[in-house]
Parts: sequence; structure tokens; C-alpha cells
Amino acid sequence: MTRKRKNMTAKLNADFDAQLKKKAALVNNVLRRLLSEQKHIDKNLIKAIRYTLEAPGKRIRSAIVLWCCELIAGKINHNAKIAAAAVEMVHTYSLIHDDLPAMDNDDFRRGRPACHKAFGEATAVLAGDALLTLAFEILAKQIKDAAVAVKLISELAQAAGPAGMVAGQMADLHAENTKGSKKILEYIHTNKTAKMFQCAAAMGAVCGGANTSQYNRLCEYGLRLGLGFQIADDILDVCGKSPHLGKTAGKDAKAGKTTYPSVVGMKKSKLLAKKTTNQAIAALKPFGPKADILRNLATALLERKK
Repeated sequence: MTRKRKNMTAKLNADFDAQLKKKAALVNNVLRRLLSEQKHIDKNLIKAIRYTLEAPGKRIRSAIVLWCCELIAGKINHNAKIAAAAVEMVHTYSLIHDDLPAMDNDDFRRGRPACHKAFGEATAVLAGDALLTLAFEILAKQIKDAAVAVKLISELAQAAGPAGMVAGQMADLHAENTKGSKKILEYIHTNKTAKMFQCAAAMGAVCGGANTSQYNRLCEYGLRLGLGFQIADDILDVCGKSPHLGKTAGKDAKAGKTTYPSVVGMKKSKLLAKKTTNQAIAALKPFGPKADILRNLATALLERKK
């Protein structure tokens, strides 16, 4: 790569990082406001919720909501902000529960002790429960258009529920210490991770008033993006370092997890990550240059080191 191209790539990466941080800051402000309005939550429970929800994070899923709305509507509206906050609440709930000893058993999350290490297992379970239900409460109360609220609630419930993220987590547990297969692996990662990415894109599309074609394209983008993200995550668990990842590196292998490197090998895993990323980018073709930020996100997630 020439010096000129390297400089151009570095500038594009810096611009993208700045835009992602801007979206994260917006979501953080919405989350703080929504939590400040919860006046009747036990003080110890709200402390645990804030500790985990406000931990350093890129807010990728919530940024997808905002960018997809912006792509369709030309701006970020109130509904998209609430939807982004709800997605982040559900994602954070899943992290709290994933880290529990009965699940993935990790002591660290986002560079700090996991919720159950800081507050105890019982409080961590309840903090996760609280965030999950609060996400649906804010969608029901804060989205004024009833039809939009119902659609957003439906999207989130399907992606996070027993036919989505929970199904993926269950299959992941069953697959521990087994030989595994590519078919099982794709089922786990599609449900456990990719459907929440798809949901984020779908919710952004709904908030922006997308037509059927636009909605379907963004759903395909989100699903492929999420699958590529999880394959890259599997690779990082092998190649990454704990301080960079913000969680324990090498934990999947120690726990006997079914991952892409363990099933198809590292070389093929990297090829599959690139293939799914390209599929995500291809889904955006009808949107033209207006979808460049979503294309940049796909590339950034493929090339990330943490």
C-alpha cells in the first residue's frame, strides 16, 4: 500500500471513529435521561444498572438504529433515539446474563469487573431483568405513534426472545464440548448475535418510515453485518489480548465453545468474515453513496482489533 493510500485510509478511519463516537454520545445522553426518570427503582438495583449500562462501549447496535433512520428520513428523529436506547438496554441485559457463572462465566466486561463480580449474582440477574423489561416500557410509553410503537416492540421481542437471541444462547450452551458443525455454528451465531444487528437496522428503518424494499435491504444488511461481526469476534478471542478486548481472551476455547476457528479453522474463518461483510455491503447498493457510513461500519467491524 502506498503512503498516499495509507494516509487516505487513516483519515477515513479517523472520520468514521469520530462519527461513531458522536452517535455513542447521543445514545449515552438519552440513556442517562431515561434512567433519571426512573424514580422508584431500588437504589442498589439502579446502581448496578448504571454501572453496566454506562460502562465504556462503542454502542454499535444503537448507532445502526440511528444511521438507518438517518439514511431513510434524512435525519435522526425522536423515535430513533428511543429505539436506539431500547436496543442498548437489551444488549446490556444480555451481557450481564452472559457473564454469569451459569452461562459464559466471565469476570470482566468492557474493561471492568462484570456486574455479578461488582454487585453479586442475584443483583446482576435482577439488573439484567430490569433492563430487558425497561426497554419495552420505554418503547410503549415514549413512542407516541401506536402503530410504530407496536412494530418496534415486535421487532425487538422477536430478535431478543426464544426464537432469537435466547435460542442462540441455548444452542450455544448445548454445543459446549462437542465437535460442532458449520450448520450448528451458523444457527448459534445467527440467533445469538446477528438477529440483534438485523433488529437494530429494522428498527431504524421503521423509525425513518422505510418502504418495504428499503426495509428488506436494511434487514439483510443487519443480518449479514451481525454474522460477520460474530465470526470476527471468534477470531479475536483466539488472536486478541484481554486488555484490548475488554473481556477475557481465549475464554471460548477453555470453555469448549463451538466457534468458527474451532470448526472450520482460522484461514476459512477469515474468508467467511470477509464474505459476509461483502454481502452486507452489497445489500446497500440501492441506497448509493448515502449509505457510505453503513459500508464503513461493515469494514470497520471486519478489521477491528478489539
